[in-house]
Amino acid sequence: MFFIILVGNMTIIAVIWQEQTLHVPMYLFLAMLAASDLGLSLFTFPTMLRIFWLDAREITLSACFTQMFFIHTFQDFESAVILAMAFDRFVAISHPLHYSSILTSSIIAKIALAIIVRTLAVQVPLPILLRRLCFCHSNVLSHSYCLHPDILKLSCSNTRINSIFGLFVLLSTMGLDFFLIFFSYILILKTVLSIASHRGRLKALNTCISHLCAVILFFTPMICLSVLHRFGPKLPSHVYVTMANMHFLIPPVMNPIVYVVKTTQIRHKILKLFTKKGSVTTQVTFVT
Repeated sequence: MFFIILVGNMTIIAVIWQEQTLHVPMYLFLAMLAASDLGLSLFTFPTMLRIFWLDAREITLSACFTQMFFIHTFQDFESAVILAMAFDRFVAISHPLHYSSILTSSIIAKIALAIIVRTLAVQVPLPILLRRLCFCHSNVLSHSYCLHPDILKLSCSNTRINSIFGLFVLLSTMGLDFFLIFFSYILILKTVLSIASHRGRLKALNTCISHLCAVILFFTPMICLSVLHRFGPKLPSHVYVTMANMHFLIPPVMNPIVYVVKTTQIRHKILKLFTKKGSVTTQVTFVT
């Protein structure tokens, strides 16, 4: 699975990077999504492999804080990228004639910068606030990696400030992103229903299928996990572990597959890239 994540997401990034025709908002956002999936996997999957293959179950507190910071950073980054992709779909469907003038290269750069600034602004305080706590309870985590709610349970200090700030981060990032994505699709649906032809409506909706899959894959396990952690009844630990694994591992695996299957240009460019490499290899071998 880790191999699929690496190859799939790195291939998408490489194809979009090399092909000038793909340097348009939709595919630039897709490259950002692949980068966030790749980063998230690099800070979760190796730890799982280390636990299950080598039975190495220990991690220092500093390393745990570092892992937690990068996991939540890439998590928030991906949420913001999915929101940006929703905005891209809204502009493409609702204002097709002004698409290129609205989503210019400078606007894309500003959106990317805003995503990075917002993510760091809310995530940097998390490990700083954790360092003021004392940890004297059980040192066993519920998951295969370090998550903020999980670390708070190990503290014997007052974690009220940490819990409030953690909830604020969740609601102001992924919570707000999900609401704006939902609202954008209401506007998209309103525009689609105003299209006269049945074929035109289907064509417009078809351009959103890949993005809708990304939304469902990312937000469904995350929402369920957050609700259960904060408000749900006490459940067996394997329930939380399974849902966390679904949230962190399924999107990086499925997003490249969905976009390659549903996006003709990406699929053709990948085939072109590998066909070109194959022909070059054959030619070199023949000359030798």
